[in-house]
Amino acid sequence: MAGQPRHLYTAVQPGGSLYGLQASNPVSTDVAYSGNPANYGLANDGMVGGRIGGVNVFGGGLALYASSENGPVLLGGIGVSGDTSCADHNVAYRTRHTLNLDFVPAGINPDPAHKDNIVYDIVQQGGNTPGIGQMPGLSPSGWGHPMCFPADVTASGTLPANQ
Repeated sequence: MAGQPRHLYTAVQPGGSLYGLQASNPVSTDVAYSGNPANYGLANDGMVGGRIGGVNVFGGGLALYASSENGPVLLGGIGVSGDTSCADHNVAYRTRHTLNLDFVPAGINPDPAHKDNIVYDIVQQGGNTPGIGQMPGLSPSGWGHPMCFPADVTASGTLPANQ
């Protein structure tokens, strides 16, 4: 499935095909920071009745697919955030597998056993000058994610296969 958050890194960088996505639905700070913080979660919370909006582009989210007699069925998603996007992805991937909701029908990863695994294909090319906020190098697939800690990158290669 294309468009998973961890696959959007390269595409949302300056010059990428989805550059500007992160600004397409900005958070309404008037709503997000309205009212007294002591009222958060209560009936008189300043956000009650408001729309906060917002698009956030970061790794750690996966679609959840169940098996059915007609093929995979999309049930929803799981999002993990608390470490590097690479580590968050690994936790979400293993959690989805533990829940037996990894009947992934398609993906952009060239490994057919890990169809929607994170793609680490950003490579340095001669004469390539990264844009502001962009990792040095190019992603041949257009879906590349920068490497995080070596242990996180190594762990993504040990994830269970999709069903």
